[in-house]
Amino acid sequence: MLGLNYSFVSEFILIGFSTFPHLQLMFFLLFLFMYLFTLLGNLLIMATIWSEHSLHTPMYLFLCALSISEIFYTFAIIPRMLADLLSTLHSITFLACASQMFFSFTFGFTHSFLLTVMGYDRYVAICHPLRYNELMSPGGCACLVAWSWVGGSLMGTLVTTVIFNLTFCGPNKIHNFFCHVPPLLKLACGENVLEVEKGLGMVCITALLGCFLLIFLSYAFIVAAILKIPSAEGRQKAFSTCASHLTVVIVHYGFASVIYLKPKGPKSLEGDTLMGITYTVLTPFLSPIIFSLRNKELKVTMKKAFLNKLFLRNS
Repeated sequence: MLGLNYSFVSEFILIGFSTFPHLQLMFFLLFLFMYLFTLLGNLLIMATIWSEHSLHTPMYLFLCALSISEIFYTFAIIPRMLADLLSTLHSITFLACASQMFFSFTFGFTHSFLLTVMGYDRYVAICHPLRYNELMSPGGCACLVAWSWVGGSLMGTLVTTVIFNLTFCGPNKIHNFFCHVPPLLKLACGENVLEVEKGLGMVCITALLGCFLLIFLSYAFIVAAILKIPSAEGRQKAFSTCASHLTVVIVHYGFASVIYLKPKGPKSLEGDTLMGITYTVLTPFLSPIIFSLRNKELKVTMKKAFLNKLFLRNS
């Protein structure tokens, strides 16, 4: 699949949490709770959208796709991390490491592309409301979702192929709790490692920055349109439709900027591990909470659906 080089290193050792030996059980329980909450929260959002015909709109179609990508993203990383927290053997094969990197990058970038598409949807809804049904037709929305997944898959394939075509000649200890690019590059040997590091960094930063700039541009037009609304109630209503998406964007890109734009300097294993938790565990955990609490229509529909089911069950 990826032209892997097995001549020197046949497996890696994940040592991300080895510096917290007395906290591993606490970490396991905390991350297990957060993972289950993330999983159940996204499944609840998807079930609510699928069961309620009033939510069969482009905005909620994109939200449903976002929940799916988030479920797959966390599934690629967290179950393995939880197993390692309870195990004394932290080895991972080349193929498993490559697969984890592929799926984490694929669904991570799919998430970014879908957030960009959702920003465009809000721009059309507020700035061109009369053309909304034309510009955001069911076929067009399906294409936007499909291209987001294709873009994420291309990014995952590119990064994984480049990394696992490098030569790894030892040591084989990954200073993280999952197969991520920076710690793997430190284990690679050869003359082109520095060029690969710069090239991949440029590609990832360009993709993320491009998505962020498109979202920023969408909201620049949105804010300009909202300020033209004469009534304060109208302005508040228009902005409320964007609040949950904008909050998730700030959280998502805030943590991503810490990872990709952090200055070069001395790094510790503890710092890298804790930093990795922010975008692999914390961000997915916060996302369904934000969409459930900040999106009034979704929150009301969830409550109504649960109350109806509870009432029918009691009856």
